Amino acid sequence: PDPTRERSASPNLPMGSPSWADISQPQSGSAPFSWNHQASTPKGKAPCPYFGNNRSYTENPVASNLTFGTSSSSARDANYPQRVKTPLSAGNPQRSGYKSRTPQMGYSATSSSAVSIHSPSVIVAVDFARGEIGMASIDLKSPQVILSQFADNTTYAKVSINNLRNGSLEHRSSRPNVNFTTIQRKYFNETKGLEYIEQLCIAEFSTVLMEVQSKYYCLAAVAALLKYVEFIQNSVYAPKSLKVCFQGSEQTAMIDSSSAQNLELLINNQDCRNNHTLFGVLNYTKTAGGSRRLRSNILEPLVDTETINMRLDCVQELLQDEELFFGLQSVISRFLDTEQLLSVLVQIPKQDTVNAAESKITNLIYLKHTLELVDSLKIALKNCNTPLLRAYYGSLEDKRFGIILEKIKTVINDDARYMKGCLNMRTQKCYAVRSNINEFLDIARRTYTEIVDDIAGMISQLGEKYNLPLRTSFSSSRGFFIQMTTDCTALPSDHLPSEFIKISKVKNSYSFTSTDLIKMNERCQESLREIYHMTYMIVCKLLSEIYEHIHCLYKLSDTVSMLDMLLSFAHACTLSDYVRPEFTDTLAIKQGWHPILEKISVEKPVANNTYITEGSNFLIITGPNMSGKSTYLKQIALCQIMAQIGSYVPAEYASFRIAKQIFTRISTDDDIETNSSTFMKEMKEIAYILHNANDKSLILIDELGRGTNTEEGIGICYAICEYLLNLKAFTLFVTHFLELCHIDVLYPNVENMHFEVQHVKNTSRNKEAILYTYKLSKGLTEEKYYGLKAAEASSLPPSIVLDAKEITTQITRQILQNQRSTPEMEKQRAVYQLATRLVQTARNSQLDPDSLRTYLSNLKKKYEDDFARAEQVPGETEE
Repeated sequence: PDPTRERSASPNLPMGSPSWADISQPQSGSAPFSWNHQASTPKGKAPCPYFGNNRSYTENPVASNLTFGTSSSSARDANYPQRVKTPLSAGNPQRSGYKSRTPQMGYSATSSSAVSIHSPSVIVAVDFARGEIGMASIDLKSPQVILSQFADNTTYAKVSINNLRNGSLEHRSSRPNVNFTTIQRKYFNETKGLEYIEQLCIAEFSTVLMEVQSKYYCLAAVAALLKYVEFIQNSVYAPKSLKVCFQGSEQTAMIDSSSAQNLELLINNQDCRNNHTLFGVLNYTKTAGGSRRLRSNILEPLVDTETINMRLDCVQELLQDEELFFGLQSVISRFLDTEQLLSVLVQIPKQDTVNAAESKITNLIYLKHTLELVDSLKIALKNCNTPLLRAYYGSLEDKRFGIILEKIKTVINDDARYMKGCLNMRTQKCYAVRSNINEFLDIARRTYTEIVDDIAGMISQLGEKYNLPLRTSFSSSRGFFIQMTTDCTALPSDHLPSEFIKISKVKNSYSFTSTDLIKMNERCQESLREIYHMTYMIVCKLLSEIYEHIHCLYKLSDTVSMLDMLLSFAHACTLSDYVRPEFTDTLAIKQGWHPILEKISVEKPVANNTYITEGSNFLIITGPNMSGKSTYLKQIALCQIMAQIGSYVPAEYASFRIAKQIFTRISTDDDIETNSSTFMKEMKEIAYILHNANDKSLILIDELGRGTNTEEGIGICYAICEYLLNLKAFTLFVTHFLELCHIDVLYPNVENMHFEVQHVKNTSRNKEAILYTYKLSKGLTEEKYYGLKAAEASSLPPSIVLDAKEITTQITRQILQNQRSTPEMEKQRAVYQLATRLVQTARNSQLDPDSLRTYLSNLKKKYEDDFARAEQVPGETEE
């Protein structure tokens, strides 16, 4: 979600190009709100399942960003009118007899116009802009609303991929039971959408608010959806009656907005202007499209191992082949924003203004520049070996690139190209079209050239007249003006001649103009308008000829952005000792470190090991304050995300289990927006995790239950731990409640870990100090009362610290009970650990027979030792 977007109705948001659905709509002053009813489904034919899948997305990549789709599951009445224009299409709803309503307490959906078998069964609202797509869908036969929002590039590749899976856009649009309509911008109001969810969502599913409260596009979509349903149904839903769910895009891991913020994936929590984020660590892209693709991938990592490994193969080849790496990087850096260029090219202005003409000419020059780079990109990829790079090389073999370029070159000069500087680009636009194509254009250009020469000559004469070092300058806002850099001794009395006007001075640099120069600029602009108009006519004719071939640019845009991102991954690897990750059923990281901390630290961060398997899937981590617990949690999540987007990771060795959801509960701030205290926010976040987590989740919980009293906090944490233990999710649970560490007695898949500290003598103050090692070790922390030690190190009065120690000792004696493990429990643990290791070996082992025999022998010896040790554990005794 774009953090700069205001939380209000946003009529100024950029609109997408008109959808093909708009063609059937009447052209009026306000956006139409109509429902096109078409012929019934042929008898015996199954209805189109287009909207039947909750994960289906709008299949029009160039549609308006305010779109509705309706799907019917049955034939319509043959006498039903072909188009029903609704009152919402009028500028003033009240004037059309329509009364705006919002859901009120006690108002139920009991209208006689309730959904029938002849009504659309599923309605989908779509809202998208700037690479974010928000969707809301409702099945009128089932009280469930599905919300979705995902990041994408401006060509909406994920939507396009869905098109390929479900059939082409043209094929879909011809289906009789899929209809599209557009409605007014004002109904897409994210604030109203949030209110709808709060009023209508069943309490059991209210945790969805935690996920969607900052996802403005899907909130805007649900507001328009429910208003539209209210109109066609002539009724509203009863309070607390709808099941509202959030779903991410297909084949990607879900990271909720709170986790994205906690992990600082895109925005630094301390200073939003710096780039100390995961995006900042990996972003060495050269194009805007590559940067957007990286952002999209970080927010939604892949879950398909085959696709991830294909990307990793590419990164590996780029690291091993310097010629390929630098050759590709050189070509990619010369590409402009291909996605934005394509988006503008396919838009047809409603009015032929000077700005529209200038924009089209500029974009045609950009298109020529882009197409001329295709051959260079093919040469750079010619000798690549990995399947993905070979596939991209193959996509560049498309003959349409050459066809478009040849058509452009018949009209546009060979030397017309993209250049930096507004005057340079103005010259390129003026002389873009070849000579002798339009006689009047050639005359206008000669006139323009004479005026420019006259301006330069006039300024030169003025310099000689006043004996001043004048030079001609240009800006898009001022046109041609005079500039002079001099010291005060060159100007008598520090005054310029009276002929010069509009004088501005910055240090020893002067900028000014004259009356004659202003008039000549006006003549120049008039000549330019003529040139642009005639050039625009030629360019429009040319574009009409190449539109049928322009679809290949979607493929080129995708290729360039993906190659740019892969080059960025390889570049990041060259700056640090990252390693290629493997994908198994185990999370095993040898000497891994925090990638963002490495970027901002003078010294390399302390590395730690991580080992989580199905048989040991729940880590309880303890240790003093500031010992590195929270940093370690974030490190694991960041490495997981890096691995799943196809990047190398900061470690000596890394193996990951694909995580389909990544949940975090880390921050301890109040939430003013939702009027939640620290503890209430904790409970909302953990409830969201419990409702959505499964056995493929990665869950990171830091300091749960600290917002309430100790007894309640321990009780809540213990119950939550037991619930999560049954999920088989990979869970890392950081706590200061040492009582929770004894849960390993009952659950053999629990491992206790702690961060070590050392005690050193402070000779100057004659006190003991704590030295943090930031090293993770097995077992329960031996540090007790480290909160008291931290308080003692602060400026608290000694008397208060002494009293606190005495009170803590008494409370501990009353609360803590000595929990001992029985021999039977230890034997069960040994058997459990052996069984899980054997299963893991059977799944993942690639050892040769001799090595495997040795490994199994060591495993057997460890089991026997653990079993013998269990015999020595004393049983519980009566007190």
